[in-house]
Amino acid sequence: MPAEIILQPGPNAASIAEKRDRLAALRAALAEREADVAQLRSQLKAFEVRYLQRVGVLYAELDEIAARITEREVDLYHSDSARRRAKEARQRAQQTHEAAFGADQEPEEFDPSPSLKTLFREVAKRIHPDFATDEAERKHFTLLMTRANQAYNCGDTDTLQRLLDDHLEVNASAADEGDGVTLLRLARQIQHAVRDIAALDREHQALLQSEIGQLYTGAEAAANEDRDLLAELAASLRERIADAQYRLQFVERQVGALGR
Repeated sequence: MPAEIILQPGPNAASIAEKRDRLAALRAALAEREADVAQLRSQLKAFEVRYLQRVGVLYAELDEIAARITEREVDLYHSDSARRRAKEARQRAQQTHEAAFGADQEPEEFDPSPSLKTLFREVAKRIHPDFATDEAERKHFTLLMTRANQAYNCGDTDTLQRLLDDHLEVNASAADEGDGVTLLRLARQIQHAVRDIAALDREHQALLQSEIGQLYTGAEAAANEDRDLLAELAASLRERIADAQYRLQFVERQVGALGR
């Protein structure tokens, strides 16, 4: 009776299995980070709109009154310093007005350049989910395509080129056979996943540390105490606007007295 032939796993089988498990875990973590950052971006954008509607417009009103005060003071003092203050105040008023009411303007039409279109098509040809070989790769390609679409809509050629370069690097020798090539490919994919997770962590931190991010964090903390931070800021600004209007009336009376 012939002896039973038992195939022994190759010497690299355990290492390949380990790397595949780690890559799967990293891709799951990467997807979670992508979702967290996307959610934070959306939350900050919505909060910024509320802030501009409730507080930003009041800052614009306050700076407009301040600019009018300094412009009237030029008629009182006729000095270079008064004219400089008036110019600076008018510029500040224009900036806050644009910040507060700019969201009402029609967005510019997206008109990608031919080179951007070509680059995006090259990326899509390689990482579209329809080209995935299994379910895990399909989920990963879906994540990459989401990132590619965001980059395309923002005209971010650097991100698109990096996505393309990463894919070409990982798959440069994928057609060759052998455990060594498999190990190299998995190592590259792991390296890219670790890098992308770190980049998303940095972006998440930068969003929270931005001016609007800190306001959002403060508003969330106030809400936990049953307070409305935007309402508090608006009330404070209305008091400052009332004081500024009184100051403007006073200066205008002074200018009027000089004209008599």
